[in-house]
Amino acid sequence: MRSYLITSPDYYGTSSQEFSQRLERAFVTHMPDFALYRDKESQNYRELAEVFVQKCLNFGIDGFLHQDIDLACELGAYGVHLTSQQFDLVSHAKDAGLVVCASAHSLEDIEYLAKIGAHFATFSPIFETPNKGAPKGIDELIRVVNQSRIPLFALGGIIDESHVQALEESGVYGFASIRYFID
Repeated sequence: MRSYLITSPDYYGTSSQEFSQRLERAFVTHMPDFALYRDKESQNYRELAEVFVQKCLNFGIDGFLHQDIDLACELGAYGVHLTSQQFDLVSHAKDAGLVVCASAHSLEDIEYLAKIGAHFATFSPIFETPNKGAPKGIDELIRVVNQSRIPLFALGGIIDESHVQALEESGVYGFASIRYFID
């Protein structure tokens, strides 16, 4: 099963040096297949995105930037992760040569993303997670995985190996998490 590390300034910091050190430690410890630079609050987004893309390249990890297609192209990121409000940008991102992952919260979202050519989707929240609503649960994940035409990453509340093991049994392509990758 593939793993998808998601950053957060709460755990990785906002200075270039701190971010670089913490990201490298997470990469060395967990060696995720994919990583997402996601930060909605730092004033130095571009600077940290540059550090992120370079670390991903150094470690051979496919790195996505959150929401910003133009910056992802400029920095040479592997792809872009679009929000559920940005589905209309999937074709633009693909035309720009980026791999596209998008956030989905229903089977209808996933079906639409497959139709418009997204490469991956996250489906969330699977487990209890702060401020994200009621969890979908493993049974709903299995139902959606069995009907999906694109690879799905389970997301939400994945914090330990017991969660990962439950997800492996679901047949999902991979899992995405912030807190699982924090030591």
